[in-house]
Amino acid sequence: MKRHGILNLGLNQAIAAMGHGDYLIVCDAGFPIPSEVPRIDLAVIPDLPDIETVLTAINRDFIAEKVAYAAEMAQNNPRLKDKVDRIFAGVELTSVSHLDILGTLSHKAKFIVRTGAFDPFGNILLYSGVDVKQWFTKPGTVVPDYYQARMK
Repeated sequence: MKRHGILNLGLNQAIAAMGHGDYLIVCDAGFPIPSEVPRIDLAVIPDLPDIETVLTAINRDFIAEKVAYAAEMAQNNPRLKDKVDRIFAGVELTSVSHLDILGTLSHKAKFIVRTGAFDPFGNILLYSGVDVKQWFTKPGTVVPDYYQARMK
């Protein structure tokens, strides 16, 4: 048995399957998940698990290069936006239209992780990155300018 970290088999497999530039969506309980996108359903009852718990657990095992959330979250659910900003401090944060998340972006996700959250605009895209410090350790490799800040 695994000692710590994420215990859910599907979520572990999804994280392990992510490649650089792929993204997964962590969503609220009401998100319309497209039938063609693999679903990891963690929802049990309303707000169990909540988005903060799931994002925190994922952040421990997953290298997020960029995080996107609904532009509407800032005004309509600022407490959740503050949680996302705190969990992913130091990661590039950006916003996109909620309608884009519900539409084209959801269909292109590699996986969608459904929480039990009853959280308006609680749909967050996590873009897979690389561990720059480990990736550029071999002698003779050159760290591109856009990764220099992450080498510190």
